Amino acid sequence: MTQIVMEFEPSAFSALRLGPKQFGEELKLAAIVQWYAEQRISQAKAAEMLGISRSRLIDELLRRKVPAIQVSADELQHEIYGDL
Repeated sequence: MTQIVMEFEPSAFSALRLGPKQFGEELKLAAIVQWYAEQRISQAKAAEMLGISRSRLIDELLRRKVPAIQVSADELQHEIYGDL
């Protein structure tokens, strides 16, 4: 597995009241959820990157107030009824 090293001032950890390991895990989770919210990655890819199930990802999206479904009403109508 590839590692990315980032440097933070010690005060960064206290801002979230997390130790360095938990801070890193939160940073990874926050980044992946944001990429999903921006529609840069799919639910399946987000769950894979986090090493969790899609249902656990959906729970996390709900907790962070990120819509789990990223389809507009028009897209959904097209998907259901096709070209009318």
